[in-house]
Amino acid sequence: MTKKLFVKTYGCQMNAYDSARMADVLAPIGFVGVDSAADADLVILNTCHIREKAAEKLYSDLGRLAILKQAKAQNGEALMVAVAGCVAQAEGAEIAARAACVDLVVGPQTYHRLPELVAQAEADGAAVIATEFLSDSKFDALPPAAASGVSAFLTVQEGCDRFCTFCVVPYTRGPEFSRPVAAVVREATDLVAAGAREIVLLGQNVNAYHGAGARGASLSLARLIETVAAIPALERIRYTTSHPRDMGDDLIAAHGAIAKLMPYVHLPVQSGSDRVLAAMNRRHRVDDYFDVVARLRAARPDVALSSDFIVGFPGESDADFDATLALVRAVGFASAFSFKYSARPGTPAADAPDQIPETVKDQRLAALQGALRTQQHGFNAATVGRGLPVLFEAAGRHPGQLVGRSPYLQPVHVAAPTSLLGTVAQVHIDAALPNSLAGRLDQTNRPDVQAA
Repeated sequence: MTKKLFVKTYGCQMNAYDSARMADVLAPIGFVGVDSAADADLVILNTCHIREKAAEKLYSDLGRLAILKQAKAQNGEALMVAVAGCVAQAEGAEIAARAACVDLVVGPQTYHRLPELVAQAEADGAAVIATEFLSDSKFDALPPAAASGVSAFLTVQEGCDRFCTFCVVPYTRGPEFSRPVAAVVREATDLVAAGAREIVLLGQNVNAYHGAGARGASLSLARLIETVAAIPALERIRYTTSHPRDMGDDLIAAHGAIAKLMPYVHLPVQSGSDRVLAAMNRRHRVDDYFDVVARLRAARPDVALSSDFIVGFPGESDADFDATLALVRAVGFASAFSFKYSARPGTPAADAPDQIPETVKDQRLAALQGALRTQQHGFNAATVGRGLPVLFEAAGRHPGQLVGRSPYLQPVHVAAPTSLLGTVAQVHIDAALPNSLAGRLDQTNRPDVQAA
């Protein structure tokens, strides 16, 4: 019997990967995806605890689902509601207590058990909570990955051992775990066979990857990338998210040596103040970050950098914030994510003295985002007049238009035939828009020119 599944994904790329794998796990027991909760028999909210007010957003959605569930029941229809992801892991029992509409709470380490957990929830008629950390790898229990488009996520590393004082990841995702090289290559090969031409290797601390190789020896992320790059028909490789402390010499060198590895590195720094970095337990100093940036640019001069920043961390002074602005000016970022500090229950920083007033956070965030936005616009403007290879991923908003990505992750809109979907074509960049580029196909890429 066919059942309908709707998954709402909050937050990071790894959650997007997990959502796709949850759908893969449920497919053998008859679940097919739909585009709205109203059409579903099972709704999964795959939550993220990194973003601000994550729990508030969850309960707001659960309130709407409670109304929908009641309406369906009046029509003789059943709706099962599941909460997954990091908020589920951190607040499992509280979620079940606060939201009566929830039938299932499943943490990031147990979603491979969804078929049996759904059956248990149906049989028990009470909320099932599965948030334990299991000794076996969930990845071993997952079915082969289904097709997921031209660009596909692939989790290779999970968890974190860094224990930054603002972060819940070590508590919600557990200690660092790296998948064996053979398992990663097998999944990557399946994704390419299903149509992927770009693979994004994911991990909470992906450059700490140390998976077992063919002879049992531990391989670094650089060696994994080298192995994955050998897959025929794979055009591009990216990875995220990295920690400055784990940017080894071989990974930096890989950016100059492996053509399929894109010249774009997301390298969170969080602050430009050594004092704040120490309070965050980041285990790197500003000079360490500058050194990594310099070595990356030496290996690949055109590399584009993005980063994460937190403003208003407890105890952050005006001088500390000025140091962050100075770092931004010194490095130059193609893009960045920036946030006001918000306390995460159970993390050391949540109970730290000298919490910063919201008004000060707002002022600092506005100033930082203004500086970062100026840099992003400048980076995009510098591509105008250049030719860039673009991997076309989907139809654009206008008829006859495709959208793809430059090597630097910029969206590029081009008038092009659908036959170019899933291929890399040279594009002349004509304009830099606020958040994307516009261009035209190089003459050698135009089918009409080739036919002539």
